[in-house]
Amino acid sequence: MRDMSDHEMPETPWWSQPGTTAVLPTTPPATEPPPPLPPVFEPSAPPRPARRPGTAILLAIALLAGGAAGGGVAELVHNGGTSTLSSSTPLATGTVKNGSSTISGSPESAAAIIGPSVVTIEVTGTQSSGFGQQQVADTGSGVIIRSAGYILTNNHVVAAAANGGTVNVTLADGTTVPAHIVGTDITTDLAVIKIDGQTGLKAATFAASDALKIGQAVIAVGAPLGLSNTVTEGIVSTLHRPVATGDSTSSQAVIDAVQTDAAINPGNSGGALVDLAGRVVAIPSAIASTGSSGSGQSGNIGVGFGIPSETATKVADQLISTGHAVHSQIGVGLASDSSSSTGTPGNGATIANVNAGSPAAKAGLQAGDVVTKVNSRLITDSVSLIAAIRSYDPGTTVTLTYTRGGSPKTTKVTLASATDG
Repeated sequence: MRDMSDHEMPETPWWSQPGTTAVLPTTPPATEPPPPLPPVFEPSAPPRPARRPGTAILLAIALLAGGAAGGGVAELVHNGGTSTLSSSTPLATGTVKNGSSTISGSPESAAAIIGPSVVTIEVTGTQSSGFGQQQVADTGSGVIIRSAGYILTNNHVVAAAANGGTVNVTLADGTTVPAHIVGTDITTDLAVIKIDGQTGLKAATFAASDALKIGQAVIAVGAPLGLSNTVTEGIVSTLHRPVATGDSTSSQAVIDAVQTDAAINPGNSGGALVDLAGRVVAIPSAIASTGSSGSGQSGNIGVGFGIPSETATKVADQLISTGHAVHSQIGVGLASDSSSSTGTPGNGATIANVNAGSPAAKAGLQAGDVVTKVNSRLITDSVSLIAAIRSYDPGTTVTLTYTRGGSPKTTKVTLASATDG
């Protein structure tokens, strides 16, 4: 569901504006889970099987909408990133070098900065079930990204309202106003909504998640379990963690995630993960939980995942300007990963088929090739390949390292665009 009438562009980029906040309901509505999202693998790729109970490690990724928290799960995918540990980053108050800038602050000051820009989102709608059309409700968080009323959140937070439902937003001052969906992107699990008739809203400032350091202090702001204006503290646990979220029977959004141990729970979805300067570095979207998809409600175990700020800002601008987002692809189907049944990282992503005329075909890739690197980034399985490819813009030329018949090879591939309609 999209409203294409509100696609005007701001005079200055919204991510350069100050501030970010969160306001939340006191109790989340009791609801059924939202409908599952469609697959996001490269064309013709089969879905990845979920881990079953009894394997060496059982970690499920649960989406974080409050009303349907943990409704969909898929397996955690092991790290294919190349980040390195920083030994000089503060865990609380202090100063940290972040790229060319210096961040000074504390959780207290960061919370004060981010607070006015985080909102609570409550959604109602219907979904099909074995008993016919059922009323559903959901709750989550959002981040104000333009003072005119544009709010960034997760697609799974507003999915229940996609077919004639309602969306209401509670601002930091307690005001509740209706909103409408501007655009959604299943591939990254992002959405933009807009409230009308409000002026002077405090838009959040975003910082480059690529400049984050492992061990750097961050805080999460949102409405976990319906508890409004909740702030939790932690660190960046790792970067470029490839994570597939959603229903266990099919692949959903693939996130090149910022992983954190800051406590995030159902209701934090769409809120803010910020640095000590109060700048958004990621949008909390999912958590890991032990147990199977049928084990019930998921909660914080110190393993949470956020959509990086670079992805979030790019997709949000596309949704506002055109109503849809564009992602990179190479035009291959990917085989199911054998490592998914053991809980151990694999040795690459196996190509099941290559689409005629695709970038992969032009680069000479064939079915059976096993991709092990994208540029310098190690590829352990199909999800890490998808995350790596989508981390680049369409038109970018990357070097793929792969094996064919046991022999290592390299080829250059110019990425094509795929629109998430």
